[in-house]
Amino acid sequence: MATDRLGDMRLFVAAAALGSLSAAGRKLGLSPAAASARLSKLEVALRTKLIDRSTRQLRLTEEGRLYHRHCAVALQAIDDAEDALHASHAVVRGKIRISASADFGRHLLNEWLEEFASTQAELKIALTLTDSLSDLLQDDVDFAIRFGKPDSDTLVARKLAPNWRVLCASPAYLARQGVPRTPADLAAHRFVVLVTAAGPLNEFRFAATGKQRIHTVAMENAWETNDGALARAWTLAGHGIARKTIWDAAQDIRAGTLKAVLPDFIENEAGVYAVFHRNRYMTPRVRALLDFLIDRFQHASSDMLAGLPSPSAAVNKD
Repeated sequence: MATDRLGDMRLFVAAAALGSLSAAGRKLGLSPAAASARLSKLEVALRTKLIDRSTRQLRLTEEGRLYHRHCAVALQAIDDAEDALHASHAVVRGKIRISASADFGRHLLNEWLEEFASTQAELKIALTLTDSLSDLLQDDVDFAIRFGKPDSDTLVARKLAPNWRVLCASPAYLARQGVPRTPADLAAHRFVVLVTAAGPLNEFRFAATGKQRIHTVAMENAWETNDGALARAWTLAGHGIARKTIWDAAQDIRAGTLKAVLPDFIENEAGVYAVFHRNRYMTPRVRALLDFLIDRFQHASSDMLAGLPSPSAAVNKD
């Protein structure tokens, strides 16, 4: 296979993933004109139209979808083969692509990535922050860090740490609006709600006297955003009560800038997971970062989370 054909295939697959030919060109260091010319050359060589240019959004033709499936498999096989050849090298090199939630990614994870990269001069990081579940079969990432285990037989999930969610609010908000003592008291309060592609996360679950209780936030009375980091800023500013993972809330609770609300009703939840493609070869650089993160989560679980409100500490009052 000629080198230029391989490059054309990479451009086509990137365009399908990003939904934009010009964005794919930028990713590969090509101008919009050069990207368009290379795609046209590929279509001429294949004697078929791969992308419908008559629509405002990039859309693959039926032939384009067929070709894309085979190109994605072929390119992944080539990348895996090259990574396998370098598996015995001691130097961690190349780029690792990770997806994580916004608040966790901007704060704790970024600190750990900086620490890891500082010892690997030839390593680069690409971090995608999203509070919606990353589609690893479509997104160009090596692995995602997710709160909760995905329900898919095409993915592999490696548990990194325990996790639970806490309601929290600023001391100023609680001084102004009062401290709720039971889940029923939440009806009189305001909230900051995270909204994902699947909808608002406005259903709060509590453990109480051996049963589960649910409070649903009325969205007309809530501040809402699709950015977890902004939700944290609004909560710190006193706009309402927010539900955060313990990993996102731990530093603020320890610093006293946020207070845990209803700590006696915390429900046990699934942990933090690293999620991978089932059939993708794990490169040495990805394996090295995963080992590093497993170690960091292990130490943080015993140090950073010690003494904080947790399901084991809850007494489940009602």
